Amino acid sequence: MRELAFARTRFGLMAAVIAMIAVLMVLLSGLSSGLVVDGVSGLMRSPIGAVAFSEGTKTDSAFTRSEVTRAQSDTWAAQGDVADAELLGTSIVNAKNGDGSPLDLTLFGVEPDGFVTPAAAQGREIAGPGEAVLSSSARDEGVALGDVITLSRLGTTLTVVGFTADQRTFGHVDVAFIPLTTWQEVHAGAMAGEQPSPEAYDVASVVALRGIDGRTPDLAAGDTAAHTSARTIKAAFDSSPGYAAELMTMQLIKAFLYAISALVVGAFFTLWTVQRTRELAVMRAMGASTRFLLTDGVLQAAILLVGALAVGMGVGLAFGGLLQGTGIPFALATGPILAGGALLLGLGLAGAAVATARIASIDPVTALGENR
Repeated sequence: MRELAFARTRFGLMAAVIAMIAVLMVLLSGLSSGLVVDGVSGLMRSPIGAVAFSEGTKTDSAFTRSEVTRAQSDTWAAQGDVADAELLGTSIVNAKNGDGSPLDLTLFGVEPDGFVTPAAAQGREIAGPGEAVLSSSARDEGVALGDVITLSRLGTTLTVVGFTADQRTFGHVDVAFIPLTTWQEVHAGAMAGEQPSPEAYDVASVVALRGIDGRTPDLAAGDTAAHTSARTIKAAFDSSPGYAAELMTMQLIKAFLYAISALVVGAFFTLWTVQRTRELAVMRAMGASTRFLLTDGVLQAAILLVGALAVGMGVGLAFGGLLQGTGIPFALATGPILAGGALLLGLGLAGAAVATARIASIDPVTALGENR
């Protein structure tokens, strides 16, 4: 502690660097969580336990490439460990609000009385063709109850009858829950007022599944029977547009941040140890054990790291709180932030331990001026 006080300037500068790394860690964690929420909250906050795609569908953007039939849904529903199986249609469209302002939407075609249909926190649930319940975040785009939204190219109109309690987005686009029959008409490319072929009402993008008592059903057995490719809902996140690429980018940035943190702390304590070589040698000559000196060095690093991380994470949380609700995909999640802080602390201590390990090789004779 006396050394920390004596060299407070250099330790203060090092603490400032660690604190800034901690601020960046909090902001990156918030951005990663925000991108996940903005990308797949429509799936994340649904009661769906697994989804079945058409057989052979590639993982990336599978929701927009897959096409399953009602017969496949019925086959899944007949499985003994499946509580619910429903057709779910997904497609991203361009639209215009009643005042002519452009609007991007992800259409989720659902059974009006099915388990996928969300409750409306404002307004009411969908009950008939041409009605829509939108994500609560759509209100920020100027959408209100009773608005009539017109889909580009087709001219199909959707009347907003309700909003969900929380954000429901898919591919960074607000979700509009509409009756499955309306989605099937849009998917078939039927113009407003036209009726598609009867076969159009037999298809959807995926089969939404829910196991008995919340358990995941036997996906392999269901796939064999229905000729589909099923995945748990978390595994299906990778099939949303851009999700995997965004997440991998953020993880790579955070990995470099953690590596830089360990190197910075290790380099600082390496230089600090070199500068203290003669003093440490004197302590060895006076009888201090290697274990005592190592413990002393690592505890100095621990005090510095804990204090700097606490300050940096506090500043990061305060700044992150200002970012929420600004339209930036940012969400403060306790788990990732605490995990990131623990990782920074662990890697910093590891770097300091490697740096101070050279203390073990200090020769007490150095204190007597042997090298002069």
